[in-house]
Amino acid sequence: MFEERDVAAARPLWLVAENDLESWLAGRKAEDRAWLAAMNFRGERHQVASWPDGSGKVRAAVLGLGPLTSLERLEPWHLAGAADRLPDGVWRIENALPVAAATAAAIGWAYGSYRFERYRSKPRAAPSAVLVPPQLADMAHVRHMTAALAMARDLINMPAGDLTPERLVHEALEMAMRCGAQGRVLSGDALREGYPAVHAVGQAAASAPRLLDFSWGDPAGRKVTLVGKGVCFDSGGLDLKPAAGMLLMKKDMGGAACALALARVVMESALPVRLRVLVPAVENAVAGNAYRPGDVVRTRKGITVEVGNTDAEGRLILADALAEADAGQPDLLVDFATLTGAARIALGPELPALFGNREATVDALLRHGRRVADPLWPMPLWDGYDDEFSSKIADVNNVSGSTFAGAIIGGLFLRRFVSPATDWLHLDLFGWNPKERPGRPVGAEPQSVRALHALLVDRYG
Repeated sequence: MFEERDVAAARPLWLVAENDLESWLAGRKAEDRAWLAAMNFRGERHQVASWPDGSGKVRAAVLGLGPLTSLERLEPWHLAGAADRLPDGVWRIENALPVAAATAAAIGWAYGSYRFERYRSKPRAAPSAVLVPPQLADMAHVRHMTAALAMARDLINMPAGDLTPERLVHEALEMAMRCGAQGRVLSGDALREGYPAVHAVGQAAASAPRLLDFSWGDPAGRKVTLVGKGVCFDSGGLDLKPAAGMLLMKKDMGGAACALALARVVMESALPVRLRVLVPAVENAVAGNAYRPGDVVRTRKGITVEVGNTDAEGRLILADALAEADAGQPDLLVDFATLTGAARIALGPELPALFGNREATVDALLRHGRRVADPLWPMPLWDGYDDEFSSKIADVNNVSGSTFAGAIIGGLFLRRFVSPATDWLHLDLFGWNPKERPGRPVGAEPQSVRALHALLVDRYG
């Protein structure tokens, strides 16, 4: 992936945008210009052209950046496909990159080098093109971030038959303890009294429901609490999904994976905060003891919920976890969840829906997301829809009586379990790349981790 030796022997790689191509070509030798013209190199995004030396061996290459106005705006995604497209060997970027761009380039290179091969009888080889770390890149951050993102991608990509609630919590706790955290796991009937909604949703599965709760850092530090939805598979429960609706439900623990990835970066980079992570881990299964439409579930906060639909299980397990998280009075509370299809209908797979009860915090996260090319889109917690959860026998229903504004409805339901004074962010994300892109294959796509880390560093670092 990276090569820090023999820098002088590395082949040069230029990064060239479409609008800079003419001026860049003017500085090349005539034979190089002729070769690139023959290769029809235009500086289009992800376009790669290499040219030989006198012996026919590859001497240098150029990577197109598309319509980029400045190298200061370089994104990881500009480099994500490079390792697959370049010839074998060691490469060094010839452009003088500022710190942020150099770091983004290294993150993109590493992200594009990821492979998920554990289930192939004959694993594909990793890219054999390696990169000399760009001169000003923050390689400590690159390594922490890309290792955390790879961990999240592994978890999301793993089939639900292997990534049970037990396995998810085990993997997460092992990672946390390696970083010096301390935690506990409640499972099965131990959840019945303190976390009854988590228990109700997960009780029908062969792997018992669990709640992971770990903490790290100086107890006197500013409190940052992360909550991740860990539904390891969602059949819909007794309100069974159709077959097509279950195909990607192994990724319904994507919120937990993103929370764990962010936690890992925070711990490995020793950010001066008091970190707490809560992951309710369940499988929403079908069995004789599955929770039913019409059941009433009492949550940790004491709010009773009539189950209007068993396929709206994520908000139930998050309700218990958020109530517990909120009781600790964190300085910042963030939950990650693959919560609603409505968010995907509104924004598509690439834009997580962002909700929050403090406008300044929402704006700050949006700004950092744009800066590090990890975008989100703001959505309102519109009070006018807050009466949509009426129930004749319980405090609230877990679904709305309307088919409109599903993502907002999900956020409003969760808001009931967070104190108004708490600085709270809710991220409704997809966690999956549904189309093939350079360096970003179909599969797991951790979202908002880099944006939130940038916010935390700015706020507490």
